[in-house]
Amino acid sequence: MGNSALKSHLETSQKTGVFQLTDKGLQEFPEELQRLTANLRTVDLSGNKIEVLPPAIGNFLQLKSLTLNANRLTGLPAEISKLKKLETLSLNGNRISQIPDSLGQLKALRTLNLSGNHITEFPSGLGTLRQLDLLDLSRNKIQNVPSEVSALQAIEINLNQNQISVLSPEVSRCPRLKVLRLEENCLELGSVPESVLKDSQVSLFTVEGNLFEVKKLQDLDGYNKYMERFTATKKKFA
Repeated sequence: MGNSALKSHLETSQKTGVFQLTDKGLQEFPEELQRLTANLRTVDLSGNKIEVLPPAIGNFLQLKSLTLNANRLTGLPAEISKLKKLETLSLNGNRISQIPDSLGQLKALRTLNLSGNHITEFPSGLGTLRQLDLLDLSRNKIQNVPSEVSALQAIEINLNQNQISVLSPEVSRCPRLKVLRLEENCLELGSVPESVLKDSQVSLFTVEGNLFEVKKLQDLDGYNKYMERFTATKKKFA
């Protein structure tokens, strides 16, 4: 990509606070953006070939939305924790295998999208994100949802298309959880905690494509309670 094209992008971004440069084959995070650390609120570099997010990302203190979908990232720098105004972090379709604990310091974060990466363990340390609405971990390689999940404040957790065979009953204690997606995993009927149906606030629980027929959920204690919540929510949005 020519310097003149990048220059005009930078000039526009200085005025708008938005920098969007997608599908341009960029190999690295544009160093020139450092000039705009005081201005930028939105950065979208999706569909490039970026392998490393530099520590300098921590200088973009006004950033509210950072999107790097479909790149080649394998990890995140600890400096990302400095982005105290960040509300949306979208990194789907990368090669990330581990989530740094520093993500737990992004206190304003509402949406965290890590779909389609190489994550094998459910990330702990996100319970400090009090504003989190959506945690998307679909299309990864997670096998186990541990008891630490109970600390999560998310309203929706998407775990579709993983390899989950163990789901901790503690998931029913997530204080704000309304939507739990577990389609196309390795759950058996006996691995579904009845507390999710009976004692949680979950009003949409999707489990198609596991190792049991969905209608078998009706055999579990608490199914009727779950259906009451499901129906009430449907009516509210009808």
